[in-house]
Amino acid sequence: MLKNTFHHIPGIGAKTEAHIWNRGILDWGSFHTRNNGVLSHGRTRLAQNIIDQSYEELKKENSTYFTDLLPSRLHWRIFPEFRNHTVYLDIETTGMDGFSTITTIALYDGKHIRWYVDGENLDHFLDDIFNYKVIITYNGKGFDIPFIEKQFRIKLEQSHIDLRFVLSSLGFSGGLKGCERQLGINRGELSGVDGYFAVLLWHDYIRNNNHRALETLLAYNIEDVVNLEKLMVIAYNMKIKDTPFMDSHCLDLPRYPNIPFKPNIETIVRIKREYMIV
Repeated sequence: MLKNTFHHIPGIGAKTEAHIWNRGILDWGSFHTRNNGVLSHGRTRLAQNIIDQSYEELKKENSTYFTDLLPSRLHWRIFPEFRNHTVYLDIETTGMDGFSTITTIALYDGKHIRWYVDGENLDHFLDDIFNYKVIITYNGKGFDIPFIEKQFRIKLEQSHIDLRFVLSSLGFSGGLKGCERQLGINRGELSGVDGYFAVLLWHDYIRNNNHRALETLLAYNIEDVVNLEKLMVIAYNMKIKDTPFMDSHCLDLPRYPNIPFKPNIETIVRIKREYMIV
């Protein structure tokens, strides 16, 4: 979809881009060969310069060149071209107040699952996160990324696709779990476990040295990032339905990986009973 995009060229908005497509100019290459007065001479020259530069930046795998130029609502368009440089990210914390800290972080790049636990290997997150050019989250712009940047005193300047806003634009809301349910994703034994429950799992692990609680928390945290890949593909396929590229650009749903942790049902039931969670 990125090579079919003209919206990153200054002065070209949604209507002009649709007009360009309707004239049979469907990608950067055809703009050079088929541009017969679709734009003014000055705008044509600017567009050609930006397209030439776009080829170079794509060759250099510079995702931020495109996300800096595109409106944030169109950042999803870079996904296929940068999929091999993308990581799905989610954090869990000790709570929601100003004194909270990160308990676990999960990363998934479509092939490898990585997890980080406070008191064990949390700092190793810094060794891995900068290996990726694109970060995909759900509500990461408002929560995960600022939380990480504050705790680790770093700046994550990679391109960032926040699926909360992508899915909202498609009519799906209600948090990550709500969007999953609406799109047919079933969490099985982790159904009913949410961010609040994740806090309780961590506290149970710390207070009672219950490693089954930690394993359940990690299973939940990793399930989040694994499902983000599926949601990203679903959202991408839904987005291209509004373009001329529905038939040619549709992506296959990803395979579900083997998650190395399993939820402990006994622990989940006990915590629900202790905290009177229905």
